[in-house]
Amino acid sequence: MPVRKDTIWERFLSPIVRSLIDEEKLRQFYESTDWQAESDRFRRSDLVYPHYYSSQNFHGIEGGYLNGGAATTYDPITQYVLPPNETWIRQGLIDAIKGQPKRILDLGCGTGSTTLMLKQAFPRAQVVGLDLSPYMLVMANYKAQRAGLDIQWHHGNAEVTGFPEASFDLVSASLLFHETPPTVAKSILRECFGLLKPGGQVLILDGNQKTLRQVDWLTEVFEEPYIKDYAVSSVDAWMGAAGFATVQTQDLWWVHQITQGMKPIPVKDTAVSASQVDTKSNLEDFGSNGFPAPAF
Repeated sequence: MPVRKDTIWERFLSPIVRSLIDEEKLRQFYESTDWQAESDRFRRSDLVYPHYYSSQNFHGIEGGYLNGGAATTYDPITQYVLPPNETWIRQGLIDAIKGQPKRILDLGCGTGSTTLMLKQAFPRAQVVGLDLSPYMLVMANYKAQRAGLDIQWHHGNAEVTGFPEASFDLVSASLLFHETPPTVAKSILRECFGLLKPGGQVLILDGNQKTLRQVDWLTEVFEEPYIKDYAVSSVDAWMGAAGFATVQTQDLWWVHQITQGMKPIPVKDTAVSASQVDTKSNLEDFGSNGFPAPAF
């Protein structure tokens, strides 16, 4: 897993983080795993990696996330580079969820840290994690099994997931958009819109764009090829262009932000639902046939 030595991360911050993690334990885990065989369990043979993903280094690692070394080291390092606390940051996304989603899709799930928290928060929901790296999915599945959580893992592209339209109540993405070109982020949001049921919610957790614009060195710490383009953009505007309503962004610990939007419910559907609720027959059927559930 060759790493560039000229980044700010490698020159100044990496020595500090390395002193806090058990590198020997990580090495043993890495060497004890047959990464080719394990990743083959998730790898889709027909998936073509987007050029923006396969042609770039991420965090100074040559080959980006398409190797077992990246999957092994991601969690131990990430816990120290998401101030003030990684769990608090990811919990911010969980706290922003409205209602009780029954089907949840976590895009760019990586090693599944947010995905596991989604399943823990909504144990009855069907939770799906999707990522471009089968190696990251190996680690995500390992963590889910250790936690006793039933989560579906899919190797796929967030721009074209292949899932049916209007099949999810909630679609989320954590720390994904700063690692994609803006054109790709916009495409992902259009895919989110199609995947959500009317009244469904999209949630995007990522770096605070206002802060990144004001503090230049934050975009230089890691080798992130697209973060400067992300910093000068607006997730709010991207969501609005994709068709989402009630879009809003809230700051999270200054360095992060959570942007949410709702897929509008067509007016005719709202009218039909209201008339059905007012009918006597529906009230009588409530006990035997159940109540027609909304998106959440």
